Formats: sequence, structure tokens, C-alpha cells
Amino acid sequence: MGRTILVFAECRDGKLRRVAFEALGAARRLAGADGSVHAVLSAPDGAADEAAALAARGAGVVHVADDPALRAFAPEAYIAALRAAIEAVRPDALLLGHTAMGRELAPRVAAAIGAGHVADVTAIDEDDGVFTRPLYAGKAFERRSFTPGRPWVVTIRPNNFEPAETLPAGQPQGTVQTLPFTVPPLLTAVRSLIRRAGGQIDLAEADVVVSGGRGVRSTAGFEPLQELAGVLGGAVGASRGACDAGYCGYALQIGQTGKVVTPQLYIACGISGAIQHLAGMSQSSVIIAINKDPDAPIFSVADYGIVGDLFEVVPLLTDEFRRTQSD
Repeated sequence: MGRTILVFAECRDGKLRRVAFEALGAARRLAGADGSVHAVLSAPDGAADEAAALAARGAGVVHVADDPALRAFAPEAYIAALRAAIEAVRPDALLLGHTAMGRELAPRVAAAIGAGHVADVTAIDEDDGVFTRPLYAGKAFERRSFTPGRPWVVTIRPNNFEPAETLPAGQPQGTVQTLPFTVPPLLTAVRSLIRRAGGQIDLAEADVVVSGGRGVRSTAGFEPLQELAGVLGGAVGASRGACDAGYCGYALQIGQTGKVVTPQLYIACGISGAIQHLAGMSQSSVIIAINKDPDAPIFSVADYGIVGDLFEVVPLLTDEFRRTQSD
């Protein structure tokens, strides 16, 4: 028997994040051939293209929540929209991305509707409804399932699930409808947003991450890393040591107290490999470590290691990748 799955399609600056399509793909597999998939989309200024994209990739019904309170992230407004969607759909599960927004909304929604909650899921057994998540910086994994009779609330880690593909030509696409809901009195009000300058690629969703540690020695030391990331179409990250030293902002921090990333390629430059940093990147598909210290702990988790000065090695890699791309 199929399941009914609801997906929270998270947007940033009015555009769907990639994790929204990854959640939609996971939902389609979890629902099964006989199930149904719905999506809820916050669209305070209209999002016809985003709604159509979800419908074209397998969302049977896209519920569009349209209210000015959703322009900024006011949790109470978003929770009201999600609860309205849940009451309308009565899903077996709600899937969200394990992002800053998803991490805040998921437990609050679960508590509000009396549902179970599993966070940071990296794999799903669709047949048995079993969810796998890492523990102890990825050194162990636990498999969790839910007691029957209650809905599930699950956040999935970005870059761990295949995004939903566009439906084949001729296959009926989903419909789009307005979601009626009432915004409760807001406990917080966002007056303005101040954004730090950053790259165009979201760090948590990047396929390639070039990360620097204390070994970069200065703010200027990140420039070769930024150049390499630009050539590879990736994002730049940092260890907490580099952030604490003032070489970069904490928005780039990867690790136990920063962002968790799972790119296809992670290049660690001048990073020793403290356990706190490994917690944020050890599940990367391929890890390359560049460090002058041959005994640096980062080499124990690296697939490839280069013992050398990052200021010599990184420009050489950049030139070689650039040359390869031009061939």
C-alpha cells in the first residue's frame, strides 16, 4: 500500500533550494507506486515558476502558501502554513531539508501535531520505512523507525539523495492550488536582513568544497582557495580555527559547531583534522588533504593526501584543472 508524503519545498531569495528537489525525490520513492506526493511552497510574492517546477518533477499537488508574513523567516507563520498543509493532506510523513530552517521547523511541527521526529537522515529504506542517520561524527550509524498510527517528521541531509527528475513527456503533471491558512500573532518580527558577502553556491549543497584552516595564515591566504573553488565550480569553507583567528566569517565554518557538508569532493587545505572538524565533512565522497605535517590527523580520513605547502600546491592544482578544462 502506498504512502502519502508531504514535502516542505524550501526557497531562498524566492528560488527553490536543491534540497527541495532532493526531498521530493526521496518522497516519491518513499510514497511508492501507489502513493501520492504533495508539496507545500511558501510564496509571499508569487512563485509560479517554482510551483510549476515541483509539479513537473512529481508533486501531485503543490500547495502554495501566499502571505506577506512569509517574506522573512518568521517561524510561527511557517509553522501555521505547514500545519494547514498537514491538516489538508493528512500525510504519513513530512520531509524537510536538514538546513537551518528545516532544523528549526521540524521539531516544532512534530511537537505541535504529536508526531515522531528523526533528524539528519542520510538514507531511507523505502520498503520498511527505516531511516538511517550518523552518530559520533559519522563513526556510527543508527537506524530508526516510527510507531504506527502517527505521522513522521523527517529532515534529510543535503547532497545525500538524488533529486527528483522531471516526469517523462506525456505523463500528467501535478496541480497547483492555494493553501488557505491563518497567520497567528507573531512572537518575533524581522525588520531587516544584513547579508555577509559570499559566493553564489550554497556551502551545504555544493558538490565541491575547498576548505581552509589555520594553515592559510591570513585573510589573504584564502584567495588561492577561492580561485581553486571558482575553477571547480565549488564553494569555500573553513575550519573553526580559521574562523576564530579572524581569517574569515563564521558563515564558512564547517564542523561540529558549524555546517555539515557532504560534497562529492572535499579539499582540505592547511587543516589539521580535529575531531570537531571531521564531524562536519567526514562523509564527503572523496577527501583530498593538503598539509605540511605528514602526521596531521586529516590524512587518516583522506582518500588522497599531499604533503606540502598549500601556497605552492593549490596554485599548481588550479592551473592544472584550468588547463584540463580548456583541452
